[in-house]
Amino acid sequence: MYPLPFESLEKTIGYTFKDKNIISNALTHSSFANEHKMSGKHCECNERLEFLGDSVLSLIVSEYIYDKYGKRPEGELTKIRAQVVCSRSLSSFANKISLGDYLYLGKGEEASGRNKPTILENAFEALIAAIYLDSNSSKETVAKFLLPLLSDGIEEASEDQMAHDYKTSLQHFVQASGKDKIQYILVNEYGPDHQKTFEVEVRLNSNVVGKGSGKSKREAEQAAAKEALALFDVK
Repeated sequence: MYPLPFESLEKTIGYTFKDKNIISNALTHSSFANEHKMSGKHCECNERLEFLGDSVLSLIVSEYIYDKYGKRPEGELTKIRAQVVCSRSLSSFANKISLGDYLYLGKGEEASGRNKPTILENAFEALIAAIYLDSNSSKETVAKFLLPLLSDGIEEASEDQMAHDYKTSLQHFVQASGKDKIQYILVNEYGPDHQKTFEVEVRLNSNVVGKGSGKSKREAEQAAAKEALALFDVK
């Protein structure tokens, strides 16, 4: 029977609220609040918390990216952050903690609202704000909850950004030169499942023009593209 007791959510996120009203507020969708207003009862939805949570999320992610990838250009840092805090990413983080199971929804949203990406995204931001306010504006407390959820996504976004830069530059060069299409071929992988190394070749027709290795296929591909750009003397 939904919603589930938010005490279970507290166990999942590793944070116990001192003010139970604030977590209840964070889990209340506007459809539920509006139904209660119509019956003469006061009930605040999570939209104001969502507004604050968006800013707290952006600050914590920005600080983490700056500390970890601070030598990268500002444009790259911005793109990494944008990929991590986009709607699709936030709704997936909400799903990781089964946030939809705890939401107070109006009758019109009960059928499918617990799985709606927009509702989950907004509730996730509201939850961030709720932790922030309940912990006396402690970014450290929010980060303790948030970063374990986001760290893999940040790493993937970083790799995507590197791969996009070198692979796109190589693709543009190949197209401008009127040459045939390039291919990225995985030629080897070794090591235990949790610490594999991948080796990739980038080929132009049957010729190998670059090789690269990395802890993921994306990283190996970007290394291969970088080597190919050096071979063609493309800056």
